[in-house]
Amino acid sequence: MSERTEHVLFVHAHPDDETIATGAAIATLIERGASVTVLTCTRGEQGEIIPPELRHLDRVGLARERERELREALAALGVTDHLFLGVDGARWKGLPPRRYLDSGMSWGASGAEAIDLVHPESFTAAELGEVAADIAAVVIARQPGVVVSYAADGGYGHPDHVRAHDASRAAAEVMRVPFYVIDSPGGRRGPVSVDFSSVDTSGVLERKRTALAAHRTQVTVHGDTFSLSSGDPRPIAAVESFTRVHPVGIGFHDQGLASRVASLVIATLLGVFAGATLTAAHQATVAVGPVTVPWGIIAAVTITAAILAGMRIVFDTRIVAGCGAVGLLGASALLAIQTSGGSVLVPANTAGYAWTYVPVIIAAIVLAWPRFVRPVPSIRQANIGASASKGFPLS
Repeated sequence: MSERTEHVLFVHAHPDDETIATGAAIATLIERGASVTVLTCTRGEQGEIIPPELRHLDRVGLARERERELREALAALGVTDHLFLGVDGARWKGLPPRRYLDSGMSWGASGAEAIDLVHPESFTAAELGEVAADIAAVVIARQPGVVVSYAADGGYGHPDHVRAHDASRAAAEVMRVPFYVIDSPGGRRGPVSVDFSSVDTSGVLERKRTALAAHRTQVTVHGDTFSLSSGDPRPIAAVESFTRVHPVGIGFHDQGLASRVASLVIATLLGVFAGATLTAAHQATVAVGPVTVPWGIIAAVTITAAILAGMRIVFDTRIVAGCGAVGLLGASALLAIQTSGGSVLVPANTAGYAWTYVPVIIAAIVLAWPRFVRPVPSIRQANIGASASKGFPLS
């Protein structure tokens, strides 16, 4: 552990998700002295019921039973801080309490799909901004160092999982808190870094098994395996891993069509203006004592590099920087065309040759450079079965 106590917020769509997807990580963090908050978005009213003796439960009865199961599972994992989204400290200030209902799902040819009709109070029917604001309220109150939720596809496509990802990621980015997604085979993470944590369940296997068994309406435990309503057995000792997701920011590909077109036009016009202005000024010099300083070409080259590199970094794409380069190089080339009286803007001297070739080299480097990756905090690899001295630090 680092010197300060770490605090991690796990955002899950339904009771049982916290144990199935992150039970080992939760138990590990708590064993190592970290603070853990589990935020559950719905009560799983639409879930299928496995035990025959409980299939008489209606949606209200199932919700009540799954709340009880969740309390038992969290106790097995050691969690003492749990919230339901929309109520009791997990609601944006000034908004009336709201109970988000399970949206339900159906199985289609490509996996989990949304059902045709959802209740107006369901999780996916709520405005994304409202859901994100409620999660942000928890971030403000608990001040976690990391927020963890599903990958962009929700792990397997459940609409509530996808909404939990979208809302928790938005809240984390607005609150500037590192956001990690739960890895799943073939899962779609979105833009990510290579920072990840892989958690072996061996050290807390019994605690995770007990927590899984608590969710008896949804889970059946058989020794070291468990099954959901689908019936396929899965190993409880499956590795849990997480990947840090980059903030979207104002990335070019995250904008609408109109914004992208406007960005390209503005970048081109800015390049034309810079090319014309810098071409006119690149021959300027100033005398500093006996030394003549060619400040014009120095400034022109520096500004060119700053503009093109800035476009590439800010928009995180070559397209905008390419338009800026075309505008800049095109304007400078046009003004360098020799007239009948000879070109007066770009003469055949050192500064003229530098202005002719250096911007081209700069543009080539900026456009050829690999994708810029911002440094981000990472959850270091942890093995629960390893020595306790290694800890599970978040940095």
